[in-house]
Amino acid sequence: MTDLSEDNVWFESENIRIDFYDGKSSDLYITETKSSFNLFFILSPEVNLKANDCGTQFIFSKNQYILHYSDEKKKSRLWSGSGESLKYFLVQIRYQYVFNLISPESSIENGEILEKMIHNSFIFLHKATPPGITVEMHMIIKEIIGYSKKGIMQKLFVEAKIIKLLILIFDQFGEKDTLQSAPKTPEMIKKFIDENYYRSIKAEEIGKLIGINQNIIRKEFKAQYHITIAHYISELRMLKAKKMITDSSVMIKEIAIECGYEYLQNFTRAFKKKFGISPENLRNNK
Repeated sequence: MTDLSEDNVWFESENIRIDFYDGKSSDLYITETKSSFNLFFILSPEVNLKANDCGTQFIFSKNQYILHYSDEKKKSRLWSGSGESLKYFLVQIRYQYVFNLISPESSIENGEILEKMIHNSFIFLHKATPPGITVEMHMIIKEIIGYSKKGIMQKLFVEAKIIKLLILIFDQFGEKDTLQSAPKTPEMIKKFIDENYYRSIKAEEIGKLIGINQNIIRKEFKAQYHITIAHYISELRMLKAKKMITDSSVMIKEIAIECGYEYLQNFTRAFKKKFGISPENLRNNK
């Protein structure tokens, strides 16, 4: 059994520490620091977690997570039920940082959120089922792992992404009906596209992130919405562009970038194909 308390640090500052493990071990210990919130993202299948203070053994499927508060320094055991190598992304956040971030004294709602975090009320979302990692959460994890800058730029980047992760978690646990099953794949993909249409989004990448075959993603999305993913993204971008064209203070090149087009000529070609007129002519005819 391996102890990875110090060997696998991906990032560390005075408030946040990140461990990313994608190794050969199938059974290891992870150290939780004193007065910290530990955010485990499980990226491999059939994973068992035993936290000493919970008295419960959590069993994870691939792409689930847990938010656990540790009041003392302790070790938690993580092992694969199938014997396969483990893969996880662990964020440890100091209590005082979260306290200052949430500011529990500012409102009753904020105070309740911190109380729930301290008492580990965010462990389970759907009865005894750990909550699932959303597509957007996957994207954030990938961005953190792939960020190459160091120093203050890395610190600011990581903190911004961790705050975004916490917001997504609070939103997930704030759902009105927590007993409903997790969103279906097409609904989850559509929500992600609606919020990120300006980015380069492909079914292949989404499939890799959430562990679902890209052909299944394409098939289920089209069956649900009667449109391909690529066509849906294009439609969203064009609708956004048409609304922005009326604002003459915004340059057309800026509109193109805002709508996800790196090159102006590609944007102009797509716009004319959709509306039968170039963006410049449409603006001039307004």
